[in-house]
Amino acid sequence: MLRDCAAGMRLNEGKMIHGCIIRSGSEPDLHLWVSLINFYAKCGNLDFSRNVFELMSMKDVVSWTALISGFVAQGHGIESIELFCQMRREDVRPNEFTLATVLKGCSVSLDLNFGKQIHAEAVKIGVLSDAYIGSSLIDLYSKSGEMEYADGVFCMMPEKNNIVWNALLNGYAQVGNGKAVLRLFNEMEDPEMRLSNYTLSIVLKGIASFCAFTAGQGVHSIAIKVGGETDDFVRCSLVNMYSKCGVANYALKVFKMMENPDIVTWSSIICALDQEGLKEEAAKLFHRMMRSGMRPNEFTLSTLVSAATDLGDLRYGQSVHACAHKFGLEFDHLVSNALIAMYMKLGSIYDGYRIFNKMTNWDVISWNALLSAFHDDETSDRGTRIFQQMLTDGFTPNMYTFISILRSCSSLANIEFGKQVHSHIIKNKFVRDGYVGTALIDMYAKCGCMEDVEAIFSRLDEKDVFAWTVIISGYSQTNQGEKAARLFNLMRREGVIPNEFTLASSLRGCSAIASLENGRQLHSLAIKAGQSTDMFVSSALIDMYAKCGYIDDAEALFNGMQPNDTVLWNTIICGYSQHGEGDKALKAFRQMINEGFLPDGVTFLGILSACSHMGLVEEGNKHFYSMSESYGITPSIEHYACLVDVLGRAGKFDEIERLIENMELTPNALIWENVLGACKVHGNVELGERAAEKLFQIDPETDSNYILLSNIYASKGRWNDVSKVRKSMSSKGIKKEPGCSWVEIDAQIHVFLSQDSSHPRLLDIHRKMEELRETVSEVGYIPNTKYVPHNVTEKEKRENLFNHSERLALGFALISKVNGGRIRIFKNLRICGDCHEFIKCVSSTVDQEIVVRDASRFHHFRNGICSCKDYW
Repeated sequence: MLRDCAAGMRLNEGKMIHGCIIRSGSEPDLHLWVSLINFYAKCGNLDFSRNVFELMSMKDVVSWTALISGFVAQGHGIESIELFCQMRREDVRPNEFTLATVLKGCSVSLDLNFGKQIHAEAVKIGVLSDAYIGSSLIDLYSKSGEMEYADGVFCMMPEKNNIVWNALLNGYAQVGNGKAVLRLFNEMEDPEMRLSNYTLSIVLKGIASFCAFTAGQGVHSIAIKVGGETDDFVRCSLVNMYSKCGVANYALKVFKMMENPDIVTWSSIICALDQEGLKEEAAKLFHRMMRSGMRPNEFTLSTLVSAATDLGDLRYGQSVHACAHKFGLEFDHLVSNALIAMYMKLGSIYDGYRIFNKMTNWDVISWNALLSAFHDDETSDRGTRIFQQMLTDGFTPNMYTFISILRSCSSLANIEFGKQVHSHIIKNKFVRDGYVGTALIDMYAKCGCMEDVEAIFSRLDEKDVFAWTVIISGYSQTNQGEKAARLFNLMRREGVIPNEFTLASSLRGCSAIASLENGRQLHSLAIKAGQSTDMFVSSALIDMYAKCGYIDDAEALFNGMQPNDTVLWNTIICGYSQHGEGDKALKAFRQMINEGFLPDGVTFLGILSACSHMGLVEEGNKHFYSMSESYGITPSIEHYACLVDVLGRAGKFDEIERLIENMELTPNALIWENVLGACKVHGNVELGERAAEKLFQIDPETDSNYILLSNIYASKGRWNDVSKVRKSMSSKGIKKEPGCSWVEIDAQIHVFLSQDSSHPRLLDIHRKMEELRETVSEVGYIPNTKYVPHNVTEKEKRENLFNHSERLALGFALISKVNGGRIRIFKNLRICGDCHEFIKCVSSTVDQEIVVRDASRFHHFRNGICSCKDYW
């Protein structure tokens, strides 16, 4: 009767039986005492079980074993060991059942040292060959990670029954050694033992640990053959195996055959759908689970929170949060960490902080979840404070912590804090980790420290495509396109296949140095790899062709695709603007709006620039004020600078002064540089002096500000003032950046400085220039010496003009007979007015288009006309 009550967990009924025994007044025999101890222990009432044990007048090994077994069954491993020690002190000799039970207690408490003592005791009393002791020892050693000892015990067993085999199989499965599980399974000779449902489920668990899909299908076939597939325990293992192998559809088929799946199986299939990217299907299955009356656990809920995060669905995430609260799991570690990460990534920072602050015990995952929100320009400084607090509270950062805080440093361009984080990375021995190394490279690259980038990159143990992409992107962003191209070629030689981000970064490097040939090769590679239609690659290709002077190719590429992103529209609008195609830029903008794409800040920079190049003052004003009024975009300092440029080129100085007075932002160097440039164009000395004075205070080291003021004075013949400006530069150690132009001939770059005397074909170039001088004179060209800001004779001024770097580059291109009908010249400064007129005249005498890119835009010269219409 007591055994039946224990099996049915009927505590009150068993107590009534115990009461009858007491009222009978008779002393129970040992068997009845042990039955009472077992009954109370199995009903979870260990205090009553122990009280019964204490009432016994004689305590033999069976009664001790029964009590110890009760404590082990309830997970009290340490107490079971203490009871065993007490038994030995009372000189009661253990039997094989006692030792097997205590070994289970050692497994529960992971007390390997005491387990080894029990092992020695089993050897001493000669019971090591017992299957229960052997399986218990194997289980203990397996759970302690000592598989060599577990193997040793297994090999010494004279008879290996299914208990021993399954113990070792389960041990290897628990430590994730699936290959050993398969090996052992193949060594099992007894078919009945080999094909039991329990054995099959263990083997499936081992296969799941190393995602051996084909082997899993083989074991599934065996299960079908022997009828094991109908067993829910085997089905659970199959669902888990297919889920871990990333085959959610197979897992779902097995799951649908189950009549009463437990919560572990529900969680496995929901997690499998989530990991396969089937977020909505996972949510639907969770809804079905709830309708079935199954109570979710922490794994189910954390998976659903993760799905809500990936879907970007805050409301669904909040409903899962409410469900967690309902079932008392809101502050379970797994659920809380998932909720913090969700709220942070979906922009609900207050809710993320609230959960974090309510947690009683944080771990490093909690801190990482909190850090994950602070990677943009506005909030990254909070990320650095959280990282500092994490260290103060004694938490050790892991790989994800370092990646997250380095992203914050990248956004802030905070090199000093980044270096401190780097020192922690070295201290924690993550410096060679590929993911952390990639984040470090990105941080140093964003801060412009490319020497540090090279040093870190060279020390990485493994360089994957992401590491290569980050360093290539770093060189591209710092205008070191040649190094970006060299690294891209090296990456390919080392067998690393570029992805779309690598190609886009490499193309940006080509854009920075206007390397058309490299850009075309990358275009071919993108087509071959099927990546030319990728948004990032397409945008980079359009930008590359535009910045290399081929706006017609950029336009053809844009027209050949379906623009589905604001970035693509921005790229072509800015390309049109830079090439003086303002009408096309404005037309593209209107088309973009009509097709339902919302403009952003970059769009308006392109539009304002187009208005500036075309002299569209009213249009520029209209677009500037529509930013905030129609689209809710707050103008940045760059937008104000563009509007100043629009007004300045048109000579609207009164409007410029009113704009600066009423600006919501403090005018910075960019604003005053545009004012000074406008004053140079229109000869406004008074405002030019004020703008220069502001610039000397804000940015006293920039040479161009002094040169512009000097040129303003020179245009008015104020040579004493020119001399003062030059002396001021000299006293401060500031040197003028020399005018420089370059042209690409046969994939080789040829660079020319003003008054250059170093080029090996200089005599040929001068002969060509003399020839051109005569030719353009016939079509009406007269040198305009006002563009020579030096107090020298007229003859010297004319000679100076004919030795400007862009003319030398043009002469060399003409004697080199550039193929393709287009000469492309690039210049680091603004093209001078006389050179502009000279090249216009040359274009009317040669059957080639001449393209000059100066510091602000492209000039396309054809048949004596420039695309800028002499307004630049």
